[in-house]
Amino acid sequence: MDLSQDEWMAKLKEVKNHIILDVRTSEEFKEARIPKSILLDISSPIDFMKGLEPMDKEKVYLVYCRSGNRSSRACAVMTSMGFNKTFNLVGGILEWKGLIK
Repeated sequence: MDLSQDEWMAKLKEVKNHIILDVRTSEEFKEARIPKSILLDISSPIDFMKGLEPMDKEKVYLVYCRSGNRSSRACAVMTSMGFNKTFNLVGGILEWKGLIK
């Protein structure tokens, strides 16, 4: 599900047992990231799929990338795998209003 910046931030504060997924490249992740995020690069499909396998499908996943395109695709893949609570950050980290590390 796509969420605006404000909706995504509210979900981040509201849900205590969430996982923040950064689906950008490791280079992008090193430059700037949302605190406590886990890197799972969608541009490496095999590694992305392997990374998802052990994850709990019942948890809430807050997913982001640079602009919202890759994270939207990641959410679609995750939904097709049975993840029911995936939330895409529309506008991505470029428009992030929170703290970036």
